[in-house]
Amino acid sequence: MPNPLNAREVCQRLRDAALGVCPLRHTADPCGSGRITVDIDGWRLALDLDGRRLLHCLDCRSADGRVWRLDASQRFGTDPVSLLSTWELAQIERLLAE
Repeated sequence: MPNPLNAREVCQRLRDAALGVCPLRHTADPCGSGRITVDIDGWRLALDLDGRRLLHCLDCRSADGRVWRLDASQRFGTDPVSLLSTWELAQIERLLAE
């Protein structure tokens, strides 16, 4: 079984999308109310939104099958979204609104 992803690896995918290094695509299957699934260069991320504001990354599966999941009992800083800069977060929110 491959090693699980960590929050920094998932955050790096979000940063790559924010910088335009990797495309962020909405997938055809929404997760439900306030949630959206996106693909960033073969990585599938489920994101939690409040309107147009990105709150959390709920889970992620890398192209090689490794997985990361948000655990509410984890301490601050373990959600990849919390590791983004203000500018990166704004860029991701802009991409999600397109």
